[in-house]
Amino acid sequence: MKRILASSVLSLSLLITGCVSASQSGASNLTGPYLGQNTPGTTPEIFAPGIVSGEGRDLSGFFNPDLTEFYFTRRDSESGKWSLIAFTRSGDQWEQTSVTPRIGRPVLSPDGQTMHLGKRYMDRTQTGWSDVKDLGPMFDREEWGIMRLSSSSNGTYVLDDYKGSDVIRISTLIDGVRQEPEQLGPEINTGEFNAHPFIAPDESYLIWDGVRAEGYGRSDLWISFKQQDGTWGQALNMGPEINTEGREASAFVTADGKYILFSRTAGSDEGDIYWADAQIIETLRNK
Repeated sequence: MKRILASSVLSLSLLITGCVSASQSGASNLTGPYLGQNTPGTTPEIFAPGIVSGEGRDLSGFFNPDLTEFYFTRRDSESGKWSLIAFTRSGDQWEQTSVTPRIGRPVLSPDGQTMHLGKRYMDRTQTGWSDVKDLGPMFDREEWGIMRLSSSSNGTYVLDDYKGSDVIRISTLIDGVRQEPEQLGPEINTGEFNAHPFIAPDESYLIWDGVRAEGYGRSDLWISFKQQDGTWGQALNMGPEINTEGREASAFVTADGKYILFSRTAGSDEGDIYWADAQIIETLRNK
């Protein structure tokens, strides 16, 4: 009953808030690609300051495949409530189009047709998004706490678990049949915790955040590349340009492969979304 109610509330919220004018959102001058922002180099920059970043704790920024939608989550500084906020591009103009309650750590599938919400998801419809659905008992386990589930173009899932294990698991499709999630090896699951995975659409690499003795701060972004034999390579720290003494988390790479977005939290619990040239991935791949 609670799940049905949550789905209804979210759908109702989508209908109510599905048309927010540009003047209401303060985004009346957002034109051009990437929410109208000047693109960054290899040094990370705050993404859309004053529009996306800067009004609370902002996390989990991601675009749809054709770069006409942008989503991120925000925790209100006063109420402590989390929202999922969407911007949509029509022609050359961006507008804030919805504000809904956050469920899990949202992220889109590579084809943009599924919004993953941890152990739940929504399907794209002709009018927006479906009601929230459960992935089923394979993922809805009492002993697991899935924050973020990311999928590849082949339907492989990678997912984290905050309920004590702090590990990343993987679930593949074999002949169209979903396989039980298995814990990834020590290349990935080493250190105090590992969370918020992002798998490349072609499964060539995996990015996540975690704490290891050789890291730079409270959590760093790490990357592992798929080897020719199908195993995952040793985790590589994404380096001092990306990682700081603070907390870096929730990475996402745009579908065109050009930019990496991630969250950075400094001394307090507030944080912003940053972005940088994704060339860092190829640099590390060639290392």
